Amino acid sequence: MNRLDQSPFILTINGGSSSIKFALFRAVDLSLPVARGMVDRIGLSNSEMVVTDAATQQSSRRAVHAPDHRTCVRFIIEWLEQEVGIGHLCAVGHRVVHGGRTYSRPERVTPELLAELRRLCPYSPEHLPAEITLIESFLQYESILTQVVCFDTAFHRDMPLVARLLPIPRRYEKLGIQRYGFHGLSYAFLMRELRRVGAPGEAEGRVILAHLGNGASMAAVKNEQALDTTMSFTPASGLPMSRRSGDLDPGLVSYLARTEGMSADQFHKMVNTESGLLGVSELSSDMRDLLKQRRSGPRAAEAIEMFCYQARKGIGALATVLSGIDTLIFSAGIGEHSPAIRARICAGLEFLGIVINEPANEANHPVISSEASRVRVRIIPTDEEREIAESVVRVLGKENMDH
Repeated sequence: MNRLDQSPFILTINGGSSSIKFALFRAVDLSLPVARGMVDRIGLSNSEMVVTDAATQQSSRRAVHAPDHRTCVRFIIEWLEQEVGIGHLCAVGHRVVHGGRTYSRPERVTPELLAELRRLCPYSPEHLPAEITLIESFLQYESILTQVVCFDTAFHRDMPLVARLLPIPRRYEKLGIQRYGFHGLSYAFLMRELRRVGAPGEAEGRVILAHLGNGASMAAVKNEQALDTTMSFTPASGLPMSRRSGDLDPGLVSYLARTEGMSADQFHKMVNTESGLLGVSELSSDMRDLLKQRRSGPRAAEAIEMFCYQARKGIGALATVLSGIDTLIFSAGIGEHSPAIRARICAGLEFLGIVINEPANEANHPVISSEASRVRVRIIPTDEEREIAESVVRVLGKENMDH
């Protein structure tokens, strides 16, 4: 890529346990990123950094030695210096998985905020420590750099109490144990997009958002208010996912402890990394692989059917919360790109008014419902990075984007 023009830029950071996605936006125009990138397979010997120029769609790849998240920041900073110069970066926006009860909106990074995130680490031990490391690493390179954190739990913050309560002794509620919900940045973006592309008043109707990717969840929204969601205290709950189990009988914990000698840490690892599509199929955690093997491998077919069955149940349950449904939105990797999975999920939901137009679904059209469908079924690509950038501008104010 050629060196970019010297306008102010916003960098977004979406850190996972073994990868970091990042995007660079011009602060004055967030409609499209200048570039997107990823550092993948962090901690492994074959780590790789990929950057794609949004204008040309050309990608550059290079092998990197990325033993940890702190090292990855150095690679991202080096790329920034080459492309725009760190001095032209006006802010960094971070996705942070868990905000607990403390945070209901994006916030500037302060020493007090970092201290609170450290306190919240037990809520999300797979994500928060790495996300804190990323924030601190950028401060080491540029101590006065403005940083903003955007919380995945914030979208669900105002769900009704009945949806947030967990049926365990009430004393645990005081410790912050409740249903929080996740994928909130994706859901916030999808609702903004629905306001932009939908029919008049559609976003104020009864909407089910289906974020179906490696992580999978659904949310019920009415009058633009989150009413319920499938994930709960942790992202391991709700629908089965690529490697996460989704909801399980809690009695499994004591049963496996007695019969297998399984510790709490071993159970945690099993439900977060060894279950879901991978566990049931014993072949792959990737839906694309399973679809290719479904005719030759019965367990691949069973994993697919389980995923679609539980997704149908999720839609039915959330439709009950909403007293009906007006719009169903599919998004994320599976939701956006898999016609077969969308069709299987919707099959049998005609009683809710959901009828798919098969040619439109196969072609990944933005609207895949038939004329006979009482429910409008949409595909809306999600963009968490753009939602982070928009949140940075809202927090800092447009006037601060011009320096």
